Amino acid sequence: MTNTVHRHGLLVAKELDDFIDLEATPGTGVSADAFWAGFAAIVRDLAPRNRDLLAKRDDLQRRIDAWHLERRGKQHDAGAYRAFLEQIGYLLPEGGDFQIATTNVDAEIAHIAGPQLVVPVMNARFALNAANARWGSLYDALYGTDVIAESPGREKGDRYNPARGELVMARAAAELDAIAPLVGARHGDVRAYHVVSAEGAHALRALVDGDRVALADPAQFVGFTGPAPGEPASVLLRRHGLHVELQIDRDHQVGAAHPAGVKDVLLEAAVTTIQDCEDSVAAVDAEDKTAVYRNWLGLMTGELTETFEKGGETVHRALLPDRVYTAAAGGELTLPGRSLLLVRNVGHLMTTDAVRDANGHEVFEGMLDAAVTSLCALHDLRGLGKFRNSRAGSVYIVKPKM
Repeated sequence: MTNTVHRHGLLVAKELDDFIDLEATPGTGVSADAFWAGFAAIVRDLAPRNRDLLAKRDDLQRRIDAWHLERRGKQHDAGAYRAFLEQIGYLLPEGGDFQIATTNVDAEIAHIAGPQLVVPVMNARFALNAANARWGSLYDALYGTDVIAESPGREKGDRYNPARGELVMARAAAELDAIAPLVGARHGDVRAYHVVSAEGAHALRALVDGDRVALADPAQFVGFTGPAPGEPASVLLRRHGLHVELQIDRDHQVGAAHPAGVKDVLLEAAVTTIQDCEDSVAAVDAEDKTAVYRNWLGLMTGELTETFEKGGETVHRALLPDRVYTAAAGGELTLPGRSLLLVRNVGHLMTTDAVRDANGHEVFEGMLDAAVTSLCALHDLRGLGKFRNSRAGSVYIVKPKM
């Protein structure tokens, strides 16, 4: 680290200092000087304590290693081993009952059980793909995988295979029967989905053999797009807090072959994503660390983009907007278009030369991560970006190896 800046007793790599000064702090109400003053205080207070804890951890590991080496070749005595771990303070007595109360926690953390992705935030393309994986195509998942066997004439191939598409539609209809069953009918028999309206509210009806059939649980219909009454452009269903969107377009190649014109079925999939600064990332110097922080900032402001070549074409990636529907009860319904993002910091045992303390020691990387990723998240918490990540007003930081 040759090009450095002095900040409150710290020696900071210039590229990181410029990032904090010119990109991360503007608009947050926190000046670069205040940030570095605060971080310097954290380093003075917590770095010695962290070194002591790491030394204690090393001592515990040495004693545990020695215990096993002394008993090499002997049958393991679980009772004696537990007593030893309690004696050296590795295991502590169980405490009394306690409760933890939290506030301002997003539904994706507190109430919704759904998939979570982990992705290296240093790779902008991967980071954006994961953030945008909130909604996924059931048709694509069935068509492009071995969930449906490639029997003769039903292969995936280089172009769309209508014969395989028939199997996809049938399997998707069966999934809908399990997700949102109809009264006395199956989704595979539906010839049209209609929205009927009365007194400002809307209901879903499925046309089967000339009759209009309701959902077994009418409350599962929560929204739609397109004019009402009539055949909508999309139908939004919900089960266990997760949404399913039926996209209807009879002029589309796929929709034209579907009896009800359903061109795709979208499932709410990865409701959360951990943007990882640690295990999946090789950020080894100040330049790399700054790149990691810049991508996280771009996710918080909504400005992160990436352009790349794929299949001979130029592809542009950006964060997807929210999804807006007419609510079944009337009015407007807006759903997140992106995963709720968490950021995973580096563990407290690692150090980085992006910042050195007054004694020339590399600072603990987990401390720097905590400070900078929190600073970047202020753009979301204060509503400065294009989109909102946390609608509850929180930032979610994963602290590993604690």
